[in-house]
Amino acid sequence: MRIVINIPSQQLDLYDNNNSIVEQYSISSAGKGVGQQYGSFCTPLGKHVIRAKIGKGQPVNTVFVRRRPTGEIYTPELGASFPGRDWILTRILWLSGCEPGFNRLGKVDTMRRYIYIHGSPDSVQMGKPGSIGCIRMRNSDLLELFDLVQAGTEVEINDVF
Repeated sequence: MRIVINIPSQQLDLYDNNNSIVEQYSISSAGKGVGQQYGSFCTPLGKHVIRAKIGKGQPVNTVFVRRRPTGEIYTPELGASFPGRDWILTRILWLSGCEPGFNRLGKVDTMRRYIYIHGSPDSVQMGKPGSIGCIRMRNSDLLELFDLVQAGTEVEINDVF
């Protein structure tokens, strides 16, 4: 299996070992566009791998902070209480760059930037940029993807149609 994330189409495609598309999902990448730099709040491009799968067995809408469940379950009421919070929900696929100097090491290190594929509140629009660097997905789609991939799965993020 491998994942290709296309920024212009706001789509994540999951390919099998025969290079056939198994699933396609709508996503939301960074509102500030693409970029590699630490602190840019942009989505990094290039070749990555899933470094870790986090959250197995947690309930849908589990709230994560620093990759740990907080004990909260997201509800619209909780969201209204913290309007500026960046919600990381349900599961996390933590990405690590594979290209030294481009998305790995130094000030361009995807893993040290804490770039994830993660779940979002149902109210978050997919198919349109809006995150602060990560790849947001619908919780139901992320649960499906989480079960289909392993740590080490290749992830390519590109910005070409």
